[in-house]
Amino acid sequence: MTATAHALIGTVIAAKVQNPYLAVPLALASHFVADLIPHWDIATNKRKKSKGRMFNEALIDVLFGFFISYFLIFFLFPATNLLYAFWVIVVAQLPDWLFAPYYFFGIKQMKWAYTLGKATNTDLDLPWGIVGQAIIVLLLILSAVLL
Repeated sequence: MTATAHALIGTVIAAKVQNPYLAVPLALASHFVADLIPHWDIATNKRKKSKGRMFNEALIDVLFGFFISYFLIFFLFPATNLLYAFWVIVVAQLPDWLFAPYYFFGIKQMKWAYTLGKATNTDLDLPWGIVGQAIIVLLLILSAVLL
C-alpha cells in the first residue's frame, strides 16, 4: 500500500483505539495485513524508475499521508491527540521506513526488513491497484466515523 494508505489506517486506529498498548501492535499488524491486499504503490514497476525518482515519490507519499491524516483528525476525529496519532501513523508505516535504508542507501544491516517487506507485499498495477486500496481505506474511514 502507499504510505498515505498506511497513514490513514494508522489515523483510524489512533482515533478509535485510545490504549497505546493495543493501538501500537495493531498499527504494526495493519501494515502487513494491508500489504497482503493486492495494491499499487511507488515500488510497483520499480525497475522502470530510478532510485532518485522512487525516493522523491516516497517522500511526497509520506508527506501527503501526514497532511491528509491531519485533516482527518481535525475534521472527523478532533478528540484524537495529534502526537499520539503521529506515533501510531509512524508505526503503521514502520516496515516501509525500516527497509528504506537498505533499498535507497545499501545499508546491509536492514536487508532483513526489505526481505520481509517483499514477502508480505502483493502488487497490482494501475488503475486497479490504487482504486482497490482507495475503496478499502475509504470504507475503513467511513466505518470509523459511523461507529
